[in-house]
Amino acid sequence: MGTTRSIIDDATRRFIEAQHIFFVASAPLDAAGHVNLSPKGLDTFRILSPSAVAYLDFNGSGVETIAHLKENGRIVLMFCAFQGAPNIIRLYGHGRAVEPDQTEFSTLAQNFPAYDNPRSIIVVELTRVTDSCGYAVPRFEYEGDRKQLTKWAAKKGEDGLREYRERKNKRSIDGLTGLST
Repeated sequence: MGTTRSIIDDATRRFIEAQHIFFVASAPLDAAGHVNLSPKGLDTFRILSPSAVAYLDFNGSGVETIAHLKENGRIVLMFCAFQGAPNIIRLYGHGRAVEPDQTEFSTLAQNFPAYDNPRSIIVVELTRVTDSCGYAVPRFEYEGDRKQLTKWAAKKGEDGLREYRERKNKRSIDGLTGLST
C-alpha cells in the first residue's frame, strides 16, 4: 500500500504541486515539550530539488517550528488529497529557518511570489519520502485562498510587524529561541 523512497520522484512532484494545503509538524527534544502541527496554504511551497524543499513562513502567534528547527532540525511535511484519488505524502527531513536578514534569504525568495510579510523561509533537506493510502481522508472542495493574512500584515506595516515579531516570536511556548530579528 505505501512506498518509501529518499527523493521526490516525478509522480510525487505532480501530486504535491496539485495540493492547496500542507501540514508541518515539529517537536522539541524534551519529551515534556509541546509538539507543533500547523496547516499551511497560499502559494508558499516549492520543490528545490528531488531532495530539498522550501516554504515561506509567515507571521504567526507562535514560533514553534522555527524554535524546534533551531534546537534539533527535525520536521515532517504532509500533503493529503482532498480531491481526486486518495493519497498522503509525507516528507521527512532536517530543516532550518532562513530569516530575512540572512544573505541566502533573497536568493531563496526568488522562488516564491512576492509577499510583504514572510518572517522566514523554511528549507528542508529530505531524508525520507513516503506515501500511504489516504482512504479515510474526506473529500473537500477548494474555494480559494483566504486574504486575511496579507491584509493583516499590510495594515500592520513594516514597523508593526517588527514589533509583533519582537513580542510574539522571540521564544516558543516551551522557552526555546525563536526568531533572531
